[in-house]
Amino acid sequence: MTQILVFGDSIVWGAWDSEGGWVDQLKKITNEKNEKWFEDQKFWCEVYNLGVDGNNSDKVIKRLEPETKARDYDDEENIIIFSVGLNDSFFVKSKKDNIVPKERFEKNVQRLIDIAGKISIKTIFIGITPVDESKTNPVLWDPDTSNSNETITAYENILKKICKKNKVDFVEVNEQFMKAGHTKLLKDGVHPNTEGHKIIFERVRTFLEEKGII
Repeated sequence: MTQILVFGDSIVWGAWDSEGGWVDQLKKITNEKNEKWFEDQKFWCEVYNLGVDGNNSDKVIKRLEPETKARDYDDEENIIIFSVGLNDSFFVKSKKDNIVPKERFEKNVQRLIDIAGKISIKTIFIGITPVDESKTNPVLWDPDTSNSNETITAYENILKKICKKNKVDFVEVNEQFMKAGHTKLLKDGVHPNTEGHKIIFERVRTFLEEKGII
């Protein structure tokens, strides 16, 4: 018995996807596989969407342990997937700094790995999706906030470095967005549209299938 808990932001939650988002698509295919349990009692996997609009690594740290414990069952093993970094990387002009500065972000990623290691059998990080810079300087909803793909790359490199150091799996998505023409995959310059969510879903599904998790 396995349960997959996906922590992150509005992209995890499914913003701007008419089909519910990449996590809901993952839940759909696992639910379909769960139906066979009544025949052979072999596969059972529950997917929890724990994405919250506006969340960054600071906020995910605060709710990681209590929300995992709230879904804890004696006969199930936890797999935790994190999708963080995009909200951390936004630059706030009035503060003259990123929402979560790089140094703190690095410590936060390590902290997430440390906590997850105590309450799960596997930890996975999803890479950061790119932005359409013509719509993020500033972002459409906040004239004080901006972002660039150069900044996102810097934060993603931190993710990769800490994952490699801790031997934690990292699922690349940025490169796939770029190859597919990332601007057409973004609804508002930041959040993926339905096609963008499909790319993330396919990447995550392939990874989980290769690892024998689903």
